Amino acid sequence: MKYIKTNWNIPYYNMAFEEYLINKMPEDDYLFFYIHDPSIIVGKHQNTLEEVNKEYIDTNDIYVSRRLSGGGAVYHDEGNLNFSFVMKEGNNDINNFKKFTQPIILALEKIGIKSELSGRNDITIDGKKFSGNAQYAKKNRLLHHGTLLFDSQMGNLSNALNVKELKIKSKGVKSVKSRVTNIKPYMKKDITINEFQEYLLEYMSELNNLEELVISDSDINKINTAVEKKFSTWEWNWGESPQFDIQKIDKFDCGIIDARMNIYEGNIEECKLYGDFFVKKPIEELENILFKVKYRKEDVKEALEKVNIEDFFFGLDKEDFINFICEQ
Repeated sequence: MKYIKTNWNIPYYNMAFEEYLINKMPEDDYLFFYIHDPSIIVGKHQNTLEEVNKEYIDTNDIYVSRRLSGGGAVYHDEGNLNFSFVMKEGNNDINNFKKFTQPIILALEKIGIKSELSGRNDITIDGKKFSGNAQYAKKNRLLHHGTLLFDSQMGNLSNALNVKELKIKSKGVKSVKSRVTNIKPYMKKDITINEFQEYLLEYMSELNNLEELVISDSDINKINTAVEKKFSTWEWNWGESPQFDIQKIDKFDCGIIDARMNIYEGNIEECKLYGDFFVKKPIEELENILFKVKYRKEDVKEALEKVNIEDFFFGLDKEDFINFICEQ
């Protein structure tokens, strides 16, 4: 596995770098770590305007950056260490969060901190989340990345994110603050986040025989171009907040699904699917399948007859999705 040392503290660059590793670099296995200035990172399928406290982030100069993967919005700052794997996709790697979080769990166990994979994609200590993980697959390449709250400012985290009431109620808690924790209070030795990164790097090297790779100036120039043309743009990170006639929102095992549809003369003229779910195929494919379909259960069912709904919502039954879309 190749380890790449980077120094970008603005999220647009690391998001662009992940895409570059998938699309342009040789098909090897890669690992890199990064620490961002205060930022909100939204999932690929989320409506940014509804996930963030815009007044707060504008006042506090917090970056907003969309990533390639699904899942929910997360807060990054100088106390949050992030990691990314880009690898050749194995047969059972998609949505296999255990495979990629286990090295973190074992590394923490080695220094006396007991943690575990919880729910779909979180790692917890004493039932409190300190790591959220997400994936993105393209052709035979897989991106798996995650957060590690080491010494993050929790007040900023809760102020910057607008968490949906549905998500809070489904967890049975009153606020985001009661659900998250930092790693540092559990450390027996007082170390910095950079020292913690070095420890993880040493541990990963024992597991994977890491070899450092220095990317070329040509690669960096191309990444900078991607930042300028895509990853720093309003169109990518915010997009227009569309108006819809019908909105359905519910929580399933696959995550929250927020469906919005324009209905004209009984047909679905436009459908947008937001949420913190994970996909195998682009969600736009499903949106396009529903385009111009009559807005009634039998027609939606027929349109989806040959669709594997788990390509878009892992763990969701197709009938449950049809009922969700069509119930009035």
